[in-house]
Amino acid sequence: MGRIYDSLSDLVGNTPMLELHRIRRRWNLDSRLIGKIEYLNPAGSIKDRTAWGIIREAESSGRLKPGDLLVDITSGNTGIGLAAVAASRGYRTKFYLRNIISQEKINVLRQYGAEVVLIDNHEFLEPGVIDAILTRIQDENPDAYFTDQRGNPANWRIHTETTGPEIWRDTDGAVDILVGAVGTGGTISGTARFLKAQKPGVRIVVAEPSADSVPSRDAPYAETIEGVHKVTDVEKTLLPGNFDAEVVDETLAVSVTEARRFARLLAREEGLLVGTSGGAVLSVALAVAARPEHAGQTIVVIFPDSGERYLSAQPAPA
Repeated sequence: MGRIYDSLSDLVGNTPMLELHRIRRRWNLDSRLIGKIEYLNPAGSIKDRTAWGIIREAESSGRLKPGDLLVDITSGNTGIGLAAVAASRGYRTKFYLRNIISQEKINVLRQYGAEVVLIDNHEFLEPGVIDAILTRIQDENPDAYFTDQRGNPANWRIHTETTGPEIWRDTDGAVDILVGAVGTGGTISGTARFLKAQKPGVRIVVAEPSADSVPSRDAPYAETIEGVHKVTDVEKTLLPGNFDAEVVDETLAVSVTEARRFARLLAREEGLLVGTSGGAVLSVALAVAARPEHAGQTIVVIFPDSGERYLSAQPAPA
């Protein structure tokens, strides 16, 4: 018989890496381009790692007991991961989301049994809003366990234990550049810390949304790249606690249009159906790979989730 796993959490991590040969040839690149396919985690995104790291640590410290309620604010994927792992271990979940989150993510959360509270996106443009919403969450759920994905160090630690070592192992230590994005900051910070500890010269490049892809008071419902947050020219107190800016070597901006274009390219050239965040990081990876100084180098791109979670929010492609 083949291997039979005991728990959903046993399925988290060890996602495959795929060399993007067709895109490399199309762009006539002299560097290697390798994608880490995180939508093959059990609940469909890299945030399954975060969810398991947070729940595992809370269990080991005795802060969780059967039947407890887990609460947080989420853009969807961490909530989905938490809802899935929580369901498999006998916990309940409740999440607060912007009302512009894709309907697919909301439906998936509810399918796992999570309670969803939608908050008008206008509220997120007010000064100090994140702290205010976090206070509201804890006031409304005083007996719940607040998972605190933005500030819980279990978030970045799981990536030093899993994502970073997997990339190092599967590239035989040949990785030269890592390209990712920042949501809560845990993925890029934890992965980068591990890789730089093994090879200090590893370059970390982050994709962030262009100015027209960030909601503002004048355009509160501007189209966004879900899960990809701006980190430059942002007040430090507004950045997630898990984001370590010191590990980032370069940040490049991507528009929603570019992110969608490159997500579509990846589907049509390599058969990988990734979300708009995946399109954003691919756009940045190709820009970096085209530089003459990176010829012959190995570039790893983290594709966080599946494009199936965003189809209703996008114009139908030609």
